[in-house]
Amino acid sequence: MIKINVILNNISWKKYLKNPNSFIDKKIELLNKKNTLYKKNTLICSLLLSGAKEIKKLNKKFRKKNKSTDVLSFPSFEIKKLKSMKEKEIYLGDIAASYEIIKSRVKNDNFFQEFDKVWVHGLLHLAGYDHIKNQDYYKMSRIEKRILNSIWLIF
Repeated sequence: MIKINVILNNISWKKYLKNPNSFIDKKIELLNKKNTLYKKNTLICSLLLSGAKEIKKLNKKFRKKNKSTDVLSFPSFEIKKLKSMKEKEIYLGDIAASYEIIKSRVKNDNFFQEFDKVWVHGLLHLAGYDHIKNQDYYKMSRIEKRILNSIWLIF
């Protein structure tokens, strides 16, 4: 089971998400119905809904990149340890998303879909996926699409 704690750090998010916690909870409920892994554990993370300025600061501090980005992920441990962990609740780490970057990509009023792509991407990074090599990119991309299809109710 997956659980996401939402933290609102930028009021601009309220233009689209009147209740960010409820929005994410509904998506996670759909995702948990499809989840076949980690049924006995609760995987927890935090999602910081922030702005480009704050994301730029985090990116500079933790990744040494002086630019804003759409999403950052901060795993709390190496994912290799996950399978051997015995705890019922496991804190995966933190995700930070930038309102301005997501909004700049929106076409035809699909803010929600763009936002879903970003937080799912961040969640997969917490789960140990990356896109450094082409083969890793394609694997991560397939999983992202499968998750997005399940939370967008496309079958």
